[in-house]
Amino acid sequence: MQRDKFSVAASFSNAAPSYDSVAQLQRCVGNELMGFLDAAHPCKRLVDLGSGTGFFTEKLLARYPEAQVLGLDIAPGMLRYARAQRAPGLGWVGGDMEALPFGSGSIDVFFSSLAVQWCENLPAFFTEVARALVPGGRVLLATLGPQTLCELRDSWRKVDHYTHVNEFDSAATLTHAYTRAGLVQRAWRAEPRVMYYPSLRELTHELKALGAHNVNRERAPGLTGRQKIKKLREAYEHYRTPKGLPASYDVYWLVLEKPAG
Repeated sequence: MQRDKFSVAASFSNAAPSYDSVAQLQRCVGNELMGFLDAAHPCKRLVDLGSGTGFFTEKLLARYPEAQVLGLDIAPGMLRYARAQRAPGLGWVGGDMEALPFGSGSIDVFFSSLAVQWCENLPAFFTEVARALVPGGRVLLATLGPQTLCELRDSWRKVDHYTHVNEFDSAATLTHAYTRAGLVQRAWRAEPRVMYYPSLRELTHELKALGAHNVNRERAPGLTGRQKIKKLREAYEHYRTPKGLPASYDVYWLVLEKPAG
């Protein structure tokens, strides 16, 4: 997928103060990912990849109080927020998930909830994770699949030909990338999650507050005119249910392991 990494960093930096107030789905998905942690698995050094505001980094420290727990993020604004708001005892690292600033065989567990979908180069990400893990180390991931925000994407297609909604990798693409990196699947779950909104304005406001802007390189230039917004709103209304306007999320949870031998 052609994503603009610099736009990702800038967008999430700007969203740091508002992110936690609207991150209902992100909390639910991350809490489910926490359930995949194995208390019996040794963990001396753990990294939260794409740590954002540090919400789950803090939870991971509570789960592993004797471990060194680090949060890594590409967005400087998120790191500033996390340093100011989260518990002492956590380490914060500015860095790119596709070029990890950790030595080979130095990390026991990587945890990453709803961050991997922003990678520009998925094979590079998994290769880096495999390099940095100790033999027998694990990576716990929650990410988004291609049906995410399908209602919004299909509504935009009735308006123009530009890419307005972020497009995410398929399960097959993920599997191919981590298999080539030498990682072995230990758990996999895929389930849709649907959020409901009173109007299109509430949905787009939440996406903006989350920093989940359109970062595809094929996005439309400039601002969107009123007529296009009117057409989009009319198209989206066809999806309305008694609960409101649906926004679907295609969620994958997976646990991968670096072979011990």
